[in-house]
Amino acid sequence: KLEFSRRCFVISTSLILLGVCMSPFFGLLRRTLSTMSQQGSYSVAFVTINKMEEAKKLAAGLVKEKHAACVNIIPGLISVYEWEGKINEDPELLLKIKTATSKVDDVIKYVRENHPYDVAEVISVKIDNGNPPYLKWIDEVVGTKA
Repeated sequence: KLEFSRRCFVISTSLILLGVCMSPFFGLLRRTLSTMSQQGSYSVAFVTINKMEEAKKLAAGLVKEKHAACVNIIPGLISVYEWEGKINEDPELLLKIKTATSKVDDVIKYVRENHPYDVAEVISVKIDNGNPPYLKWIDEVVGTKA
């Protein structure tokens, strides 16, 4: 009977030690799996525009229509580009648009319909990683496409 109690004690102590030692590993595994499931679920789109009032109007529309959670308007750009065979250098503003990847097509459509340029720059990149509460907030604001 004593031998059985001793074995139970050794086994339970071993399990406790295993749990203590493995706890950091399981936490890391959980965080890694959580991050992997979020990779590519969010995107940042970039749009250039030439006037602050137009930028504010476009940004407000994107947020109001739930195509974007947040739009930053960044002034002070100089864009150098070729248009109709001529090299141009113009001051512009940059819109940095945070959204769900599933909403990028909606962002592109909205910008094309509401941008003053004939050919609006709308490009996007997927977010590989980010602050989980911020990414969750993007979901809460824009939702996801059905």
